Amino acid sequence: MNHLPAVNEDREKRLKRITCFALDMDGTVYLGERWIEGALEFLKAVERAGKQYIFLTNNSSRGPANYVEKLERMGLSTDESRIVTSGQASIDYLKRNYPGKRVFLLGNELLTREFEEAGICLDAKTPEVVVTGFDTSLTYEKMCRVCDFVRSGLPYIATHPDFNCPTENGFIPDAGAIHAFIHASAFRYPDHVVGKPSGDIMDYLARRAGTTREQTAMVGDRLYTDVAAGVNNGYTGILVLSGEADQKDAEESDVVPDLIFTSVKEMIPFI
Repeated sequence: MNHLPAVNEDREKRLKRITCFALDMDGTVYLGERWIEGALEFLKAVERAGKQYIFLTNNSSRGPANYVEKLERMGLSTDESRIVTSGQASIDYLKRNYPGKRVFLLGNELLTREFEEAGICLDAKTPEVVVTGFDTSLTYEKMCRVCDFVRSGLPYIATHPDFNCPTENGFIPDAGAIHAFIHASAFRYPDHVVGKPSGDIMDYLARRAGTTREQTAMVGDRLYTDVAAGVNNGYTGILVLSGEADQKDAEESDVVPDLIFTSVKEMIPFI
């Protein structure tokens, strides 16, 4: 059993040093279309303290505009500058590591448009790199094609590792489940995963926000993606018990959060 911080406490006053809160979304600030109690008050408290928050999601099946629309529908007026997705971080990773390369993208129409608008050269016939996202328009033909390219040895990048995506009715298969299918046929897992818990998406967020690792906290309800993205990459990793993980999960996990709160509401007095 690991040594966990006390719940709803910040004895070292770490949150006072934080100027940017990177917030997971589903399970952290809302569940489906419903705000988690106190989440809106937390966002207002962050702004009152002269600090910033950015929503950070591994879901590459939706673009920033989709999240802005959802948040506004729920009563929060925001803009795309406050949304960071694994799709955006993957585009940044490609431009830094595979500039100008032809890319086969396994993704839905929204992700495809996002890649095209960012200037990524998409090529379904003679690609030089394979990128897999959370493709909600998946077909057997697409799976055959991506397995062929992965089997041929092309560099194989994934937007994020999540096996399941939470919905109001339970879970649906996510990118990690697609990776398992590809591995069963092509005997390879992705060479590199950009989304949480990778440092790529955290560093991309920090550059976007103009902040540093020491000043940034990653807040989320999943230990193996959200919290690990923080503690494994030099950021402050904060677990909230309002979503997937509970106290028992935290006690049994190899990932040890820097701080634990019942929900973001309990963080307000410490920021």
